[in-house]
Amino acid sequence: MVVADDSVLLREGLVRVLIEAGHDVIGAYGDADELLAAAPALAPDLAVLDVRMPPTFRDEGVRAAIALRSLLPGTGILLLSQYVEVAYAQELLGSGTGGVGYLLKDRVASLAELADALDRIAGGGTVLDPEVVAQLIGRRHDPLASLTAREREVLQLMAEGRTNAAIATRLFIGVGAVEKNVTSIFGKLGLEDSGEDHRRVLAVLAWLQR
Repeated sequence: MVVADDSVLLREGLVRVLIEAGHDVIGAYGDADELLAAAPALAPDLAVLDVRMPPTFRDEGVRAAIALRSLLPGTGILLLSQYVEVAYAQELLGSGTGGVGYLLKDRVASLAELADALDRIAGGGTVLDPEVVAQLIGRRHDPLASLTAREREVLQLMAEGRTNAAIATRLFIGVGAVEKNVTSIFGKLGLEDSGEDHRRVLAVLAWLQR
């Protein structure tokens, strides 16, 4: 994987943490342009980027992530930020392809949590910090009126990147019950059966874009 963060301390600290977790860090960069210049030759499986980097400290990380996915479509993307940038989260998720994540730096509580997020992203999942999900939900009118309270709970946990088994554990229900709720969500949102993973991403996007 490759890492891009303009803060030397944060960048080097993240590299150390990732290496200790068993990941192969093949490049670390101080800005988005450096990462994009090196990426085609490196062909990383996953990129971890800060959202705000030089020169404007606005959305360079997001722009680089989108450009990287265009150059290397199979690359997983994890954005790390100190802030909840709702528009950027939507933009990153807009392709509906999965393999993306958005976590808040101050809320990554452990190495295990970070490793779990990276594994899910590498596997094509979508990982969002619960605070990001909460703000996305809170800022939008809810058009998903047909969903039951339980279906909304399931869909919110899907938006956080949880598997059916993890959702079952969180809600203290059986995996079969989760699967029934997921199937019902797909039906109510009019998502055709073009692949379970694809429909999960589209369902999450419907939830976030309310």
